[in-house]
Amino acid sequence: MRDSGTTRRALLAATAGTGAALALGGEAQPYDSDARLRRIVAGMTLEEKVGQLFVMRVYGHSATAPDQADIDANLKEIGVRTAAELIARYRVGGIIYFSWAHNTRDPHQIADLSNGIQQASLGLPRGLPVLISTDQEHGIVGRVGKPATLLPGAMALGANASRTDARTAGSISGAELRALGIRQDYAPVADVNVNPANPVIGVRSFGADPNAVAGLVAAQVTGYQRASVAATAKHFPGHGDTAVDSHYGFPVIEHTREQWNTIDAPPFRAAIRAGIDSIMTAHIMVPALDASGDPATLSRPILTGILREELGYDGVVVTDSLGMQGVREKYGDDRVPVLALKAGVDQLLNPPSLDIAWNAVLTAVRQGELTEARLDASILRVLRLKNRLGLLDRPYVTHAGVDRAVGVTGHLGAADRIAERTTTLLVNERKLLPLSRVTQKNVLVVGADPASPSGTTGPPTTVLAGALTELGFTATALSTGTAPSAAVIARAVAAAGEVDAVVVGTYNVSATSSQRTLVAQLLATGRPVVCVAVRNPYDVAQLPAVQAYLASYSWTDVELRAAARVIAGRVRPRGKLPVPVLDAEDPTRVLYPIGHGLSY
Repeated sequence: MRDSGTTRRALLAATAGTGAALALGGEAQPYDSDARLRRIVAGMTLEEKVGQLFVMRVYGHSATAPDQADIDANLKEIGVRTAAELIARYRVGGIIYFSWAHNTRDPHQIADLSNGIQQASLGLPRGLPVLISTDQEHGIVGRVGKPATLLPGAMALGANASRTDARTAGSISGAELRALGIRQDYAPVADVNVNPANPVIGVRSFGADPNAVAGLVAAQVTGYQRASVAATAKHFPGHGDTAVDSHYGFPVIEHTREQWNTIDAPPFRAAIRAGIDSIMTAHIMVPALDASGDPATLSRPILTGILREELGYDGVVVTDSLGMQGVREKYGDDRVPVLALKAGVDQLLNPPSLDIAWNAVLTAVRQGELTEARLDASILRVLRLKNRLGLLDRPYVTHAGVDRAVGVTGHLGAADRIAERTTTLLVNERKLLPLSRVTQKNVLVVGADPASPSGTTGPPTTVLAGALTELGFTATALSTGTAPSAAVIARAVAAAGEVDAVVVGTYNVSATSSQRTLVAQLLATGRPVVCVAVRNPYDVAQLPAVQAYLASYSWTDVELRAAARVIAGRVRPRGKLPVPVLDAEDPTRVLYPIGHGLSY
């Protein structure tokens, strides 16, 4: 299938060409032996081997005919015009999809892009299928949006604590990604979020209890991999206790070795026991595991000594993006990929300059710093994964397959039912909730309205108001922003005087946030005020006077609709906090412990 959607005959011809491209001795054969894979590696040129180690971004909705703006972006950042040119020049083994790179417009387009990428690679001498990946964690991180099924994120699933639901979510997500030609997902997050101030993990984690997180990670791994999509546990050795975002700085984790064993390691051990296909590294320093000052991504003691030798993991190790500041802090972009390979990495993800990184690895082999045998070991791991996923035999997808899997009624219904089991009621004084459609019919919805996660409807106030209206209320939305001004607050307070109840969506409320002023002035009107933490459940500690507080753990449609059904009394709140909420005035005191959650 070409990017514009070719005939079935052309697709079958391209698929037939795949067998010829991969066959040894001119005859397509089943890939059932390591010996065959080793023969493929042995037949590759050094340049082809170097390329197989890289997973790269590329702009555009099409492998051969992207929009001019995307051609310009590719020329500026990569030096090629299209995905096909990228593959031809560098022979990359993987490509990562991003919504901001315009890779994920709609399901049929994504499938066509995937097929175009495979056709471009398989049409080359000794061409191999490309392992296409993305970050589809669900919740606040997703690259494929509606009409694909969007599921509750990790912390929401942690509030449900159901391994069955976690496995089902992974299975649904995996089935849809596979239909789109995406065969490696950088999920689930295996970090244990023990630091409420964590700016980069937070609700992307299943929670703060290592054993609970471990069970949910293993369940989700099983769900993804039963759908023939490689799951990726991240970020090893554990990114859950940091106050620095590794995209912009270099976090240091001060856990002792014993703390690492008891807090950070259990989810990764569980993932390995579950047969995890790939593990992603973290750009963090853990002095107790490696005193050199190197980030874990570049640490042989961590990746080879602990992950490979102590934990017994022999699957694919992929770096986090090499464009992040955490891995660029100490070494130049030419040294990072070489050091990562020396540490034990197999896939080099998204370097800022592919030309610099690719040539650095090539030079390191030619000068003897890296051996070709070292490259072969990683390429063999990646080929084993491609073979296990069926890519070597069946690299293409179809529109019919997309229509059978992506955003189908059964998946959407399952997502709604799972979400209903995650909404957590933290406070309900004088049984304010559920609201009455008779005495509290007119509802004002105000709130932060952060930018919607990829592919969701948004903004959150509009989604909540729409859902409440469908449930029998008359609801209006008024966006007040994450930092409402005095004028905006005054407008919200005036509007509150005309309704029976107010719903406020809060987002990362701090001690100095003007969201606190907004809520205080709304409470002063005497109208019932219900707050919904649309990201971190920790918001409740900053607003102790609120009489009713819910946590939805994300502002995606599926979780906001579930929160609306709880507010309306259509479903009972069933979620339990997967993290403790500490007192804002005295952080040594637990305000709401793990497991707290009310119902009615």
